[in-house]
Amino acid sequence: MRTLKTAFLLTALTLILLGIGQVFGGHRGMTIALIFAIIMNGTAYFFSDKIALMSSGAKPISREEAPRLYEVMERLAGKANLPMPKLYMIPQAAPNAFATGRNPSHASVAVTEGLMQLMDDEELEGVIAHELSHVRNYDILTSSIAATLAGAITWVAEMGRWGMIFGGFGGGRDDDREGGGIAAILMLFLAPLAALLLQLGISRQREYQADASGARMVGHPYGLIRALEKLGAYNKRIPMDISPSTSALCIVAPLSGKEFLSSLFSTHPPLSERIARLQGMTITR
Repeated sequence: MRTLKTAFLLTALTLILLGIGQVFGGHRGMTIALIFAIIMNGTAYFFSDKIALMSSGAKPISREEAPRLYEVMERLAGKANLPMPKLYMIPQAAPNAFATGRNPSHASVAVTEGLMQLMDDEELEGVIAHELSHVRNYDILTSSIAATLAGAITWVAEMGRWGMIFGGFGGGRDDDREGGGIAAILMLFLAPLAALLLQLGISRQREYQADASGARMVGHPYGLIRALEKLGAYNKRIPMDISPSTSALCIVAPLSGKEFLSSLFSTHPPLSERIARLQGMTITR
């Protein structure tokens, strides 16, 4: 199932790239877009984790620098029978965390300095269990690929926007330009939106699953519930400097001063619904 999901995602986002190429450059544009898509698919599969970590400013952190984080991670990774992920710290005050990588053997977990300062041990355990659930469920591959390709589509659309402004894209006969111009303008807005909607459909359901799996991994939902309550409150006040495509990987949607319709197009389900589902869980030990 996860192989089919990944293949569907790669195909869908590749078709969006081909559509952008066709609108702006006809057959030549589609050829260029196909080459770009092949390169991006390979990059997304093998290097999406490094791209996400780099774009968030995450830095590797040692056991000596974060003994509490290592202790919780080692205990839960052993309990879940998973390899120890590489650990990273993001030097930002907004509390958040995400997991990335193409499989459990190549997984990384990044947390912010704000998260480590805010969470007590039980809450930190809930957050780490949530992220390890993404690793165990192979969500990290699909989500990391989605983040990388959605970012690429947004970048290509932005280049198309500048190309239209300076007259560098398009071409063809003059009597075709009016219709082509309308199609190009629509593509500039619809392509990033389509990429976002694909991310949204993938991300929302996986967050519910990771919440439930994380609670079962720990043995109770209480730490994660309190963590989500704190994350929701603090992320409404503290902006996080992170790309929109990478923010879809985070445990909660970070506040960004550049986004105004975040609740409508959020890649995360409402925190109130996530907390309600956790509160309604029955875990037998």
